[in-house]
Parts: sequence; C-alpha cells; structure tokens
Amino acid sequence: MPIVDLAEIKVTAGNGGNGSVSFYREKYIPKGGPDGGDGGRGGSVVFLVEPNLVTLRDFRYRHFFKAEHGQNGAYRKMSGKAGPDCVIPVPPGTLIYDAESGKLLADLIVPGTSVVAATGGNGGKGNFHFATSTNQTPRVAEKGEIGETKTLRLELKMLADVGLVGFPNAGKSTLLSKLTQAHPKIASYPFTTLMPNLGAMYLDENSTCTIADLPGLIEGAHQGKGLGTQFLRHIERTRVLVFVIDASAENAKQELKVLKNELMSYNPGLAGKPQLVVYNKIDLLKKKPKVDGLYVSALNGDGLDGLQKKIAGLYRKSLKKK
Repeated sequence: MPIVDLAEIKVTAGNGGNGSVSFYREKYIPKGGPDGGDGGRGGSVVFLVEPNLVTLRDFRYRHFFKAEHGQNGAYRKMSGKAGPDCVIPVPPGTLIYDAESGKLLADLIVPGTSVVAATGGNGGKGNFHFATSTNQTPRVAEKGEIGETKTLRLELKMLADVGLVGFPNAGKSTLLSKLTQAHPKIASYPFTTLMPNLGAMYLDENSTCTIADLPGLIEGAHQGKGLGTQFLRHIERTRVLVFVIDASAENAKQELKVLKNELMSYNPGLAGKPQLVVYNKIDLLKKKPKVDGLYVSALNGDGLDGLQKKIAGLYRKSLKKK
C-alpha cells in the first residue's frame, strides 16, 4: 500500500448570489417602491478533523473541491438562500499549507475542530438598499462576490506519544503488537510497514499512551532515500523516541549511530526528546552484546514488562515538561 500522507488539492468557495431588482406590485398599488432582496452568501470550504481517519488516502483520486453558490435575491425583499459549505474530513495531525506561498494556514489536531480554508462570497444587495430621496426607483443591484479559490498542500504528521524507530525488519511491528495489542502487518522481510501503525499501551487502569510503529529507515533517509522524509515527519510530534535495533545484526552499534544521525540531520530538535534504546530479537543470540540498552524478544515476550515500565516513565516525565 502506498504512503498517503501528502496531497495537493484545489478548493473553490461558492459565489454570493446576486441582489434582485424588483418593485412592489399589488392591486391598486401599480407603482410600489423597490423590494429586490439580497443574494445569499456562497458556501465556504471547511476542513473538519475526523478522529476515525488515519491517512490522506481519500485525496489520491480527488483533487478538486467546490462549495455551492448562494441563490439570487427575489421580490418582496426575500433574500436568496446561502450556499451549503463543502466540508472536507481530514485525520488529526493534518497541516494545511498555501501551496503557492508555503504559508501554514492550519494545524488540525483536536477531533471535531474545523477551519475555513476558502471563504464564500457575500451576496449582493437588492435594489431596495439603493433608494434615496432623489432616486426612489433604483434599477440597480449588486452582484454577488466571487468565492475564494486556493491551491492547498496537505501534510499529515501522525499524532503519537511514543515513536518506534529502527531499520527495516528490526521487529518494530511485532513489538508494537505485544505492547499495545495492535495488529500491524508482520512479515520477515524489509519494508512490511509502509504506513505508521498506532496502538495504545496502558499506563494504568485509567490512562494510556499512543505508540507508533514508524516505517523502517535506511541510511540517507533524511535526504529522501527509501521514502525517508515521508517517514521522518511522523516522528516530529512524538514525545518519546524508542530506537529498536536488531540485536542479531552484524554491527548493531553502528545501526544505532546511523539512526540517530538520520534523525538529527532531518531535524536537530529531535535530539532533545527523551530516548530509549531497545535491542530486539535476543532470542537469536547465544549471549547479550556488551552495549548499553534494554534487551527484549518481542517474539517470545522476554523483557517486555521492563520495557513497558521504562516507556511509561519516560512518557510521564515528558508530560511534566509542558
């Protein structure tokens, strides 16, 4: 499955309806005054944070969104109906940029919140607004305003408290499944994970923290190799980084060094996050390597209780730094 955490779309708000030119007419009142109503406001394009969405996949095949126009005004000062808004659901963690200027317009995090990305045009005024003492029968009315049109870039940075970072096939997905009861795709070949997987780990009876199994990184990831920059952006929001190293690798110590270098090259600010090094697959070793870190086997569960306690401690500590 391809990664879908970037999208470019065009949005157009509705035009306002035109004001009406009309004059009051009734039996015995052949020459009534102006009574043309106002046009309705055009619909706006609105983004809504939908908690059940986790990717921008819906934008792969649809790139244009348009709100409806407002209706024209009518006689007897009746205003036209406003055009319905075009509401676009997006997952939590979506950033919206103006594609032309690069300006960040919104960072959508809280489920249920919304933001107007393109504003509908105001309706035009009907002719009754233009009556004066010297012109009691105005035959003019305003046209409705044109709705805004924008080209937007959407970027998803997944919201997770803890990020599992490692080379492909380090066992991150298996580790996530054991820590959180999530069900990511697991196989014994690299790049099984092409989208971050999320799971919730219990801290106690009343609270949890969210753990993300991030797709495997390779050397040069910060330059885009192996879709690295698409993977790395999801790390930026995490509070705690857990480096998962294959303990059976030829040079596990070097793998850790490369991973840390990739993260710091991508964003030096990541260096300030609480970090934990975990050596997985110890069931494949005859003896533990002489390097610092926690040793676990996600496959048979060795060391997972200690790992959970360590992650919980780092997470709680990070909350105090708000």
